[in-house]
Amino acid sequence: MAKRPVYLNLFRIYLPLAGWVSVLHRISGALLFVAIPFGVWGLSVSLSGEAGYGRMADCLAQPLPRLILLLLIWALAHHGFAGLRHLALDVHWGVELGRAWQASVAVLLATGLVTLFAAWRLFA
Repeated sequence: MAKRPVYLNLFRIYLPLAGWVSVLHRISGALLFVAIPFGVWGLSVSLSGEAGYGRMADCLAQPLPRLILLLLIWALAHHGFAGLRHLALDVHWGVELGRAWQASVAVLLATGLVTLFAAWRLFA
């Protein structure tokens, strides 16, 4: 029995839950591909001296950089959990839809929990 697809009006396309996790996985991967080199560069510049570290700490006290950092945490968490999902489906379960649906829900829940914890730590 085929699962009913999830309809997202924004894109006007039908995808099952496992498909949406794959789409989010690609978005998070692209975000990390762009963000990680800039993050490493920013840290190297900031940590080159105490004044730079202080500027970085002051910057992270602002709401917008905190939101950007939270988005990067979401991307890293989602990319990591979705990668584990792909590995588990490929190695253990093949392409069985029931397992794919359960693994997709697990990815979304785990990513949500990590993001909520990060938001609590950043904005508390």
